[in-house]
Amino acid sequence: MKVSEKLEDLKKREAKIKEMGGKARIEKQHEKGKLTARERLDHLFDEGTFREIDMLVKHRSTNFGMEKVEIPSDGVITGHGKVNGRPVFAYSQDFTSRGGSLGEKHAGKITKIMDLAMKAGVPIVGINDSGGARVEEGIDSLKGYGDIFFRNSRASGVIPQISIIMGPCAGGAVYSPAMTDFIFMVDKKSYMFITGPSVIETVTGEKTTFENLGGAMTHNTKSGVAHFACNDDEDAIYQVKVLLSYLPDNNMEDPPKYNNGDDPTRLCPELDTIIPDDPKTGYDMKDVIQSVVDNGEFFEPHKYYAQNAVICFARMNGRPVGIIANQPMFLAGCLDINVSDKISRFIRFCDAFNFPLITFVDVPGYLPGTDQEWGGVIRHGAKLLWSYSEATVPKLTVTTRKSYGGAYIAMSSQHLGADMLFAWPTAEIAVMGAQGAVNIVSSYRTQMKEAKDPEVKRQELIGEYETAFNTPYIAAERGYLDAIILPRETRIRLIDALETMVTKKEALPPKKHGNIPV
Repeated sequence: MKVSEKLEDLKKREAKIKEMGGKARIEKQHEKGKLTARERLDHLFDEGTFREIDMLVKHRSTNFGMEKVEIPSDGVITGHGKVNGRPVFAYSQDFTSRGGSLGEKHAGKITKIMDLAMKAGVPIVGINDSGGARVEEGIDSLKGYGDIFFRNSRASGVIPQISIIMGPCAGGAVYSPAMTDFIFMVDKKSYMFITGPSVIETVTGEKTTFENLGGAMTHNTKSGVAHFACNDDEDAIYQVKVLLSYLPDNNMEDPPKYNNGDDPTRLCPELDTIIPDDPKTGYDMKDVIQSVVDNGEFFEPHKYYAQNAVICFARMNGRPVGIIANQPMFLAGCLDINVSDKISRFIRFCDAFNFPLITFVDVPGYLPGTDQEWGGVIRHGAKLLWSYSEATVPKLTVTTRKSYGGAYIAMSSQHLGADMLFAWPTAEIAVMGAQGAVNIVSSYRTQMKEAKDPEVKRQELIGEYETAFNTPYIAAERGYLDAIILPRETRIRLIDALETMVTKKEALPPKKHGNIPV
């Protein structure tokens, strides 16, 4: 064969493979409102930068007549390119080719680029759209999943791992996304579950639907498995690119700093009036965050889950930070099981990838109730204490209003290693609120018992307690706060503190790892 013929042969082979499952299957994919595996990669990577790896890989199964079955690229496209001008590895399962089923070589392609991403120290994005394990390949498919899980674990905290669910993801296939840092799901198009509706009905008699069992909003609101719910494939990929813009390539680098033009000395006068006079009235903590961060922009994972707290990425003077904030608009900002898990995992991600942590505190305590106690709020709440204590990145805290009891300690107090702590004059830092305190303090109980009008006396004592104890000044006198500041100064003080603490160095005691209360 002549050289020119060999070159032409390669072009023909590549062209055939790029046809994927064929025109009919591609049209069916489009009819469902979904992009193909290759179109998704085209949207993800900067134009002309994607380089495919292992295009010519074939399966080697001979079971059930599989030796006669052609599966282009063995059902998954893998490679690398640039996103926002920075290197990223990715794989995209091709549902048009044998349902994107995972077999030995399919898994091998994924694990190869996971290994390459680790060697290069750059993020990896997995686009999942698969019918699951390739039954014809039997235990080799299960081995493939195990190989991927192993690498997910080894890569955790070393390089960012992002999963996009753009179709079915069932059985063992769900565990790899669950082991990655962030999961994006497409509303009405993607599903995650261990056992499907038909199996559940057969075993338990319970009837459910794909959407109700494992749809995007189910996992964004109820289970917390997914971090983002997206409108369609294009929206999901756009949001992934936004997230990547905040992230470092690996754990040895700082998140990328950009000059975005927002004045670091800008005052926020609107914050002086944001706290209501009535302590029982809520306000939106997102308004506080928006006022303080660069250009009012922040990117929020778990927007629909455990809404009694907000977690988000933002920039302060161009520097990416992780923000945690109690949200008085939901459950008065109380801590509970779900919000403890939500905050704890975010803290650990930020600490692993060198994001300074800023915590805004307005928390009346832990949510009471038998459901919380039986559900293990002690164990889950302990994760929050653990995660803040373990984090060695710069930690800054701003108390805006309530900070009571054990929740005061849990929300990045000085006692858990916070570096600089500020409070507004509206802060109430105490063991508990005045309403509860007058019922417990024995001298108060005695005074109410002896009073002619116990209710009038009670209100008098509540006012006395609030004046004496529900203020930030006792904490400041003890040195548990570094400064009481005007709300309008919050942005300036946080940026000054960040610039001062950016060179912070802190090492944990030598150990293999701790035993976090999972």
